[in-house]
Amino acid sequence: MNGFEFMLVYLAAGSIAGFLAGLLGIGGGVVIVPILMYIFATQHFPTDHMMHIAIGTSLASIMFTAVSSLRAHHALGAVNWDIVKRITPGILVGTLAGTFLVAQLSASLLKGFFIFFVFYVATQLLLNINAKPKRNLPGSMGMFMAGGIIGVLSSFVGIGGGAMSVPFMTWSNVKMHNAIGTSAAIGFPIAVAGTIGYVINGLSIQNLPEWSLGFVHIPSLTGLVVASIFTAPLGARVAHKLPVPTLKKIFAGFLYVIGVKLLLNLI
Repeated sequence: MNGFEFMLVYLAAGSIAGFLAGLLGIGGGVVIVPILMYIFATQHFPTDHMMHIAIGTSLASIMFTAVSSLRAHHALGAVNWDIVKRITPGILVGTLAGTFLVAQLSASLLKGFFIFFVFYVATQLLLNINAKPKRNLPGSMGMFMAGGIIGVLSSFVGIGGGAMSVPFMTWSNVKMHNAIGTSAAIGFPIAVAGTIGYVINGLSIQNLPEWSLGFVHIPSLTGLVVASIFTAPLGARVAHKLPVPTLKKIFAGFLYVIGVKLLLNLI
């Protein structure tokens, strides 16, 4: 493919990722990372750092997707800003620390972790597993720890944290639509801290592709962002109108296909 064709693929990936981020409150990285891995392989990016570049670029794109999505959810009154304020310190610390841990991992180990996560998310969506409300939100230390865990895991797989933050909030008696909307807002500090970490950790690497800022690939980021900022609000509006469980099952099947393909490539 030539440069124009690659840009069209980036735009398509961003459109899908933005819509899903708004619809399901999950990080678009579950879709973006596998697509970027495929495109980067055709462009002959260095295999030792291909996964790191895909995750770093995914997190950078989520900065823009999250803003677009959270604005749409806020307009619908679905963002609990008190939760965002309380969980953000842990999110920032956990995500930034996670990027430094990821930089020490081999590409194969990182890909294996991502594959496991894809199957986890797919199963959660297919079975429509929602944490049963058992208690209220924890205190300050509990929120900090929850944010730290969500941040670390998000930095490992390049997502906005929705696959973990939504179950955590529903378990804590937050209504589903509010959990999805609040998750979109939480995705922004995850993306900011993650992007900073991936940029810093990639600056010392010598054989990265042209137009890379650390582990963030600027051309692919541009294509992803241009499309996703338009489709994230659409997904947010649809989330309040359509039977989301049915859509979750369809998306779960798509994720299983991605997971199996990645697993076969790894083996």
